[in-house]
Amino acid sequence: MRYFKVLILILLVAGAGAAVWLPAREHVLGSYMTSLHNRTAGQRINAERAARAVDGAVIAPGQTFSFNKTVGSWTPDRGYVLAPVSYDGEMVVDWGGGVCQTSSTLYNAALIAGLEVTQRHRHNWAPQYVPPGRDAAVAQYTTDLCLRNPYDHPVRLRAVIREKSIAFEVLGNMTGPVAAVECLPGVTVPPIAVMKSDASLAAGQRRIITRGQPGVRVAVYRTYLQGPRAGQRELVSRDAYPALNQVIAVGGR
Repeated sequence: MRYFKVLILILLVAGAGAAVWLPAREHVLGSYMTSLHNRTAGQRINAERAARAVDGAVIAPGQTFSFNKTVGSWTPDRGYVLAPVSYDGEMVVDWGGGVCQTSSTLYNAALIAGLEVTQRHRHNWAPQYVPPGRDAAVAQYTTDLCLRNPYDHPVRLRAVIREKSIAFEVLGNMTGPVAAVECLPGVTVPPIAVMKSDASLAAGQRRIITRGQPGVRVAVYRTYLQGPRAGQRELVSRDAYPALNQVIAVGGR
């Protein structure tokens, strides 16, 4: 009887539909939180909706989790709304703006939990909600975040949604954090100011369209704190983000 108190049986409906054993008492292998403070209402709605779609997902030993397959399309019929997204260096409005904050939050929790990252893409320009090098861009049908469970036991993903933040916890049968993550920034490139004529503005009047931000090169490393790889340090990624130019609308000629 004691054995059956240690384990509970959960039947996975997705995938092959095989039975997966989960620990009766789960522990946090890794967690990460990002702030929703300066995000628009639409971005918050989309980020939270995507987080709820991921919440409760179980990754069996050796199985690979796909963010896009789990979340599905972020379209209006599924409750997603129009919100700002970065496109070619400028903010535009599109369906699902804000979903990348969810994937980036999950990515960081997965790194700390020791999960294997089999697919991850940086943004064209570094977002503000995570440090450079620790973002994970997603796009429907083309750009995904994929995580593999390297353990001999299942792990479960839990979303923690609060008024001004979202977080993910990776749960398993040992106490975390499994790993520590560090970013080593390299050379930074300052942005330049680009003037853009705007007939709607009075002569001499200016309006900032894009505030701009420096470009940066960054290397991300992961050091394992426990488990079979304890003490090992690995290079996770090297990313180079170009400077985002400051765009200023100027009235008159």
